Amino acid sequence: MNPFDGLAWTNRFAGLGPDFYTELPAQGLPEPHWVAHSPDCARLLGLPEGWHTRPEALAALSGNSLWPGMRPLASVYSGHQFGVWAGQLGDGRALWLGELDTPHGPHEVQLKGGGLTPYSRRGDGRAVLRSSIREFLCSEAMAALGVPTTRALCITGSRLPVYRETVETAAVVTRVAPSFIRFGHFEHFAHHDQLDALKRLADWFITHHAPECADAPEPAVALLKRVSLQTAELMAHWQAIGFCHGVMNTDNMSMLGLTLDYGPFGFMDGFDPGHICNHSDDRGRYAYARQPAVGFWNLHALAQALVPLLPGEPEAAGERLLEAVDAYRDRFASAMLGRLRAKLGLEGEDAGDQALADDFLKLMAASRADFTLSFRRLSRAEADAEPLRDLFIDREALDAWLARWRQRLTPGAQARMLAVNPAVVLRNHLAEGAIRAAQRDDFTEIERLLKVLSRPFDEPALPSDAALPPDWASTLEVSCSS
Repeated sequence: MNPFDGLAWTNRFAGLGPDFYTELPAQGLPEPHWVAHSPDCARLLGLPEGWHTRPEALAALSGNSLWPGMRPLASVYSGHQFGVWAGQLGDGRALWLGELDTPHGPHEVQLKGGGLTPYSRRGDGRAVLRSSIREFLCSEAMAALGVPTTRALCITGSRLPVYRETVETAAVVTRVAPSFIRFGHFEHFAHHDQLDALKRLADWFITHHAPECADAPEPAVALLKRVSLQTAELMAHWQAIGFCHGVMNTDNMSMLGLTLDYGPFGFMDGFDPGHICNHSDDRGRYAYARQPAVGFWNLHALAQALVPLLPGEPEAAGERLLEAVDAYRDRFASAMLGRLRAKLGLEGEDAGDQALADDFLKLMAASRADFTLSFRRLSRAEADAEPLRDLFIDREALDAWLARWRQRLTPGAQARMLAVNPAVVLRNHLAEGAIRAAQRDDFTEIERLLKVLSRPFDEPALPSDAALPPDWASTLEVSCSS
């Protein structure tokens, strides 16, 4: 008996009709094998114990067969890429299998790397092992950090060659989210004047994912405000952990405020507000310090797409939508200050907290002090500041700042800070170690690292997981091919 026969699939998105997708099977992996799986994500989905030992699971999640209830399709969307309208895009290497009815509500399940679709453009529809490992590990690491994100259930691999800068091997990531709907889905139908489809999409999304917006005087305005607030919270999360997305195009922005599409991402080592993690981003549009402003810009693009949904003159409708987007400003500012207060161990509110936080970040930037280690060592600096001082060039300036900081502390600061300042994040060199081992058919480092990243606030058994990066890490580059 197939242990997956009892799983319930709802497939609500498929009900929107063929304007929204193309239904087609995956191009499966030849002779697939398991690379990794996430027990936490499996529990989220309510999968049976031992699910990953079943050949039926390997076949289905490599694109070679279907579980009962799956309905594979690729969705169409458009978007702005690096600030320029890119026209029609779509799921060029992702295939939507359906919505699994889980203990936590319906969750969409996708195969990333399942082969060509009508939206692959000049691509091959495949994902490589290297990028699949990065997405798998970071999806689960971000979830453990409390950052809104898509999840990753597993990776399957194959000897199938895939051509990027070099010849690599193919892999498929199974990723999961309540919805993969992006800003670009709305932009697509607005740009092509498919206003009936645009309205159907908005009504469908509100019904299934934002029901509180349905009774608003203007549901589209309420929806945009909801997305604006969620996006502001997400940007504050990213900035507070030193995470750089690398390719914040509107087609990579989630309507649920999730971290979506892990490509050329990176966690900063030495703190540099101008850090660019994507080697393809030669103008630095998506540099760390610019991410909050880009989020705001992308929301304006979404607002423009929603104008046809409002009654009255477009100019007046646009003004009402821009008011909804403006909610982003205050929410991001308050969310960011709240996260910085938590990272500094500050209870309550004080008028000087913003300056205190800003001054610490300036000191970090002047010394290129390691982002994660600076806050982790600060967590214990009330008792012993020497490990923190070792990260800074101007120690006198740091000491003066520490004196101000200590005056603001209240009892219990160390425990509060250790609970929000991670010991371990997915630094590029840690991911690279797992990738190099996997390319030798050794997947144990992925499993080990996944366990460490699932408890990011605990000190790891291997001190090197939480140490300064080795010198060779500075030579690593990630790009849009990642």
